Amino acid sequence: MQWLQTLLTDPNSIAHIIAVYVSICALGMILGKIRVFGVAFGSIVVLFVGLAASYFGVKVNMDVLGFARDFGLMIFIFFIGLQVGPSFFSSFKSVGIVLNGLMLVGCLLGMLIAVGLFFLFSDSVTIAQMMGILFGAVTNTPALGATQEALAEMHYVGEDIAVGYACAYPLALISLIPVSLFLRKLFKIDLKEEDRHWDDEEKEMSNAPVSFHVYVTNHILDGLTLKQIHERIPRPFICSRVMHKREISSASGSVAVHVGDTLRIVATPDNKMDIVRALGKEDERIDLATEPSPLVSRRLVVTRQELTGSTIGDLELNFQDGVNVARVYRAGMQLFPYNNLHIQVGDVLQCVGPVTAIKRLSEHLGNRTKELEQPNWIAIFIGMLVGVFFGSIPLAIPGMPTPLKLGLAGGPLIVAIILGRYGAFFHLATYTTNSANLMLREMGLALFLASVGLTAGENFVAALMNGHGFYYMLMGLAITYLPQIIMGIVARRYFKLNFHAIMGLLAGIGTNTPILSYAATLSERPSCVVAYSTVYPLAMFVRILSGQVILVLLWSYVPVA
Repeated sequence: MQWLQTLLTDPNSIAHIIAVYVSICALGMILGKIRVFGVAFGSIVVLFVGLAASYFGVKVNMDVLGFARDFGLMIFIFFIGLQVGPSFFSSFKSVGIVLNGLMLVGCLLGMLIAVGLFFLFSDSVTIAQMMGILFGAVTNTPALGATQEALAEMHYVGEDIAVGYACAYPLALISLIPVSLFLRKLFKIDLKEEDRHWDDEEKEMSNAPVSFHVYVTNHILDGLTLKQIHERIPRPFICSRVMHKREISSASGSVAVHVGDTLRIVATPDNKMDIVRALGKEDERIDLATEPSPLVSRRLVVTRQELTGSTIGDLELNFQDGVNVARVYRAGMQLFPYNNLHIQVGDVLQCVGPVTAIKRLSEHLGNRTKELEQPNWIAIFIGMLVGVFFGSIPLAIPGMPTPLKLGLAGGPLIVAIILGRYGAFFHLATYTTNSANLMLREMGLALFLASVGLTAGENFVAALMNGHGFYYMLMGLAITYLPQIIMGIVARRYFKLNFHAIMGLLAGIGTNTPILSYAATLSERPSCVVAYSTVYPLAMFVRILSGQVILVLLWSYVPVA
């Protein structure tokens, strides 16, 4: 029975280490599905299972534990960056500027409260432990890992900051429920009325491509080809169908347009009226997309790796086969197919044209969704490698004893965001399906949380027993609730934001994905999720770097060896 004893107790046995990690992750995932007040705690329960295992004497080799913790964190962070990259920079537009501005103020407010609490209670809590409380209060595990890494570089000695994190996290996870009830009562919110307002705002603000029909009455354009008309009208638009004398044909660049023709146009809403006035008048009597014609509309998926980085103009569709790309769908966004728009693997192109031409285009683009199930690991590993190098560059700060590094959290995050958004420019296809991205993120997060739990179990229980844990919880509540209540009031009273958008904003300030499921139940509209996804990328970025910033500013208060 020696083999069984080795499997169960030898901390240096690979089989024992694997068994411990698998058991902790499996049990944590099972318990994480249990709902409390309608909210499932999710992967974070792996941390508490790891804490319990550590307290009851489960040990693993510390070198392996350190590797699993850091590698798991890097995987989690990198795939978050790939996911949010396509929408990261586009979030700084229109209402996104307001939402991200409020998010930044909310994050700064939480940081100031944390620093203020540290100076008030510096005799009982270190600035390092306060960082653990802060990130538990905003439910941000990646920021915890980044701060732990920064503290290791500074040779920090003291209580594991995961203790404060674990104390502050549980109550922070469900914080949006009482905050939402408070705001609804304070402002006398009618949820159905909020839905109606959101619908009206969406119609006014949406810049997703729209389809409409124009009856040509401008005699100056009579007999000109579509290519010539494009040159004369300084507005981007796509003509997907032309009806001339009741016959519908493909709208290639060489097709001549005559007075009395009806054109089906795709353009952004802000350009619609200018295009209509230039051509003639809007025709709402007919829909060429539903009329019998030799044209078909198909959604084709870009799956050929070598097309990554090509532009819509490079395809030269309109002038060869009479095929028009009406829209591009990417990462949940609708994009107008400008000629200089770079396409990426995973893009979905809405194409209109003759059946044979669409078939040829399908073969050119790939359109084999099965191929998307296999990630481009070469680009992903190259991205990770660049992220590790980038995170390892020392940044000397005057007066600070050790250089600052972005580390295995900040470096891969920045590189992944850039690859997710601009990878096509470097011909690097980093597309992964949502299911693959989620699986890898969850696996990395589980490894990280299990490792943190196995490190801090004894200290966590000791903090609860000696009363420190109770104080950590109270501090965490202040950091959690004060910014949410203040920003909720400011967003409603001064910016007149929709209540559901405010809920998404507050969930994004706390990077609190689990509570989003509760907020989404308040409305059938996606307003909450839209606001959350607008602020989440920048909020995650700010949270991950904020711990290091605070440590740099207050490094003299960090107990080091």
